[in-house]
Amino acid sequence: MLGAIAGDIIGSVHEGRGTKHRDFPLFTPHSTFTDDSVLCVAVAEVLLNGVDYVDTFHEYFHRYPDAGFGGGFMRWAASRDRQPYFSWGNGSAMRVPPVGFAARSLEEALELAKRSAEVTHDHPEGIRGAQAVAAVIYLARQGADKAGLREEVEARFGYDLARSLDAIRPGYRFDVSCQGSVPESIIAFLESDSVEDAIRNAISLGGDADTQACMAGAMAEAFHGGLPEALRRETLSRLPVDLRRVLEAFERRYP
Repeated sequence: MLGAIAGDIIGSVHEGRGTKHRDFPLFTPHSTFTDDSVLCVAVAEVLLNGVDYVDTFHEYFHRYPDAGFGGGFMRWAASRDRQPYFSWGNGSAMRVPPVGFAARSLEEALELAKRSAEVTHDHPEGIRGAQAVAAVIYLARQGADKAGLREEVEARFGYDLARSLDAIRPGYRFDVSCQGSVPESIIAFLESDSVEDAIRNAISLGGDADTQACMAGAMAEAFHGGLPEALRRETLSRLPVDLRRVLEAFERRYP
């Protein structure tokens, strides 16, 4: 799931800037992990240790309260609420990548994605977005080609993936909904030829840059079988030790 974290860190400096091009440095002195990485690692810990989603999300929020969490999640976690808040936001989809790497079947990927989403994002769109990203990651790891992935996602989830990035980009704006950001992130991956390319594509839409790059980076990692060593090394160097330890334990169990 390191591709998700790479996308988050690279996209962090483009958040809210409306970047509409692909020509930018991958890392800057200000590139940093955000809530996307924190919650990806939280999901990984649940899958590793069988702990409770709500308790784990609360714990990670209080450990990293300034990581840039969305308002709804922040209120939920700060008050230690245990009830979901019917969100359709893309937070469910950006934290789901570990599910796609851990699942042993497509059915398990869909079920685990639902469980990881519905503790906060119990709106049908919140669940659909998480399941779509998990399904692409799982199927890519099984060797599915991009035509097959496109067909599966369109048939199962009803997303329109026939659009091109060039057609989407001019009118696209910041959108934190699953329905308005997950399909575009999948297209960013489908039009890429590497992990870096997928991340650049996602950021170039000028939308929710870190989250869309997180999703696209995770899908590309699954498709290409990992990250180039230089990208992997730079990404890991920007994570605190506690997050890195969970990530490395997860990668050992789910190579």
